[in-house]
Amino acid sequence: MEVPPTMPLTDVKARNLKPKDKDYKISDEKGLFLLVKKNGSKYWRLKYRINGSEKLLALGVYPLIRLKQAREKRDDARKKIADGVDPSLTRKLEKAGSGKNTFQAIAEEFLTQNTHKWSPSHKAHLQQCYERDVFPWIGSRPLKDLTAPEVLSVCRRIVDRGALETAARTKQFIGQAIRYGVATGRAERDVTQDLKGALPSPVKTHYHAIVDAKDLRQLLIDMDNHKGSFVVRTALQLQPLIFARPRNLVKMEWSEIDINNAQWVIPAEKMKKADRHIVPLCRQAIELLNDIRPLTGSGQYVFASDQGVNKSGHISRETPSATLRRMGYKGKQTAHGFRTTTSTLLHEQGFHSDMIERQLSHAERNSVKAAYCHAEYLPERKKMMQVWADYLDNLKADNVIVGDFRMIQ
Repeated sequence: MEVPPTMPLTDVKARNLKPKDKDYKISDEKGLFLLVKKNGSKYWRLKYRINGSEKLLALGVYPLIRLKQAREKRDDARKKIADGVDPSLTRKLEKAGSGKNTFQAIAEEFLTQNTHKWSPSHKAHLQQCYERDVFPWIGSRPLKDLTAPEVLSVCRRIVDRGALETAARTKQFIGQAIRYGVATGRAERDVTQDLKGALPSPVKTHYHAIVDAKDLRQLLIDMDNHKGSFVVRTALQLQPLIFARPRNLVKMEWSEIDINNAQWVIPAEKMKKADRHIVPLCRQAIELLNDIRPLTGSGQYVFASDQGVNKSGHISRETPSATLRRMGYKGKQTAHGFRTTTSTLLHEQGFHSDMIERQLSHAERNSVKAAYCHAEYLPERKKMMQVWADYLDNLKADNVIVGDFRMIQ
């Protein structure tokens, strides 16, 4: 439905147009009109005739495109029409020519070409970042025309929601795609290099960790006495026995547990560095798994969600830390902090650093040394884990001189 105006549009009138039950349009001049959708969105359109056919040309969204800009676009289009050039066809040809060189096209090509280098989880993280925070804003921009201020605008939207670390990573991911474009001859330089110092630095995450043996004793006792969910309590009790990252712990699957060899084998796709990780299981860890098996053993996950609200099927990675906070350990201990706790105390007692680092699944930069660690330290790590678990038992029972337990050389 078209509402005939008594006079040409003004910005004030355009701004004050309200949605109705049906879409409608308000004419300006020379074929230009503003289409008002029933959801409130407003679009500039130009109605014109060429070669005997009536056509429409989209000129942008109001208020991103103001009335003055819309009229300028209309006038440019009318000049082409007067010369016998169809502006709609010209636009389609331009899009077809530039589509392969847009940021989105090149970023997607970059993802495809490098898939073999990444774990599935890292690729999914990159894809989500591009699709959620980048493509909607600069995806259609020709890479050669992309500017540093445009990239900064993308990152600042993320900063505005308080995600400083995500903003920094997004800038890094944008830069990776641009550098791929440079390498393949579709851009001159990486404009993200001009953004050094333009974003606020992320606040470094500190995982609170208890490293005093006396305080650790009380924490272990409190976890054993936790009256909440049995599944969550078992996850908390297992955490200091296996040194795993919380995200790996909550995703532990029964199919990954090898009771006969006392091992938990985390598949490569779940690990940061796309390499499987073997976790020796001490006697106490196996006892905890046997205790929870009657409850969750028929399903996929060891720590299945017992609330019926987690679509993943397992407890959230935040649940153990949230439980520790409710237990009174806010600012003192997090689930991830158990990795610091164990590493600190084991190093203090003289355990070999390579064994500890391998158990923590920290990547070894030297590939030869990494292979050595993987092949040689499994038996030693198994002994270390059992000694550590026995130490924790003795600590809880107050049967140990604080900080003194057997070392493996």
